[in-house]
Amino acid sequence: YGHAASGGKSISPRCCMSSRPLKDVDYDHWKPLWDGYLTFYEADLSDEIARSTFARIIDPRGDLHGFGWFDNDGAMLGMVTYLFHPTTWDTRYRCYLNDLFTVPAARGKGVARALIEAVYDAATDAGSDQVYWTTQEFNYAGRMLYDRVGTKTPFIKYNKVPDT
Repeated sequence: YGHAASGGKSISPRCCMSSRPLKDVDYDHWKPLWDGYLTFYEADLSDEIARSTFARIIDPRGDLHGFGWFDNDGAMLGMVTYLFHPTTWDTRYRCYLNDLFTVPAARGKGVARALIEAVYDAATDAGSDQVYWTTQEFNYAGRMLYDRVGTKTPFIKYNKVPDT
């Protein structure tokens, strides 16, 4: 299963991989990861939302940002999106790590950690006061990493979809 997710190849050593901001030419590599992310969270969003999301990520003046993690051959093994927003608790902008996904064959190989660290670096460069994220309670594998790279807070998330 892991080899199929990486096109039948084994994952290259971390020394030969790198992250970079997503570019317009990355859509065809990003979309399967986006679809995998949605499947993991049992979400079904339209292709229009995917195209709009990606356009916002690659727009230099856009409100979303993203990195891809690529192996030596240019295969995208992971992606992350994030955004900055004002907060009433600090004068600096806060960074929300919005989406994080790695192909199954890349899990446990440092890809997710490297993508989180890329967001940490972007937040530092932007003068952000903190980086935060949410995850599903059932995301045990992700939470094992998050417990090592962040601090679990006592906050509980609530939401409501506005009446239409």
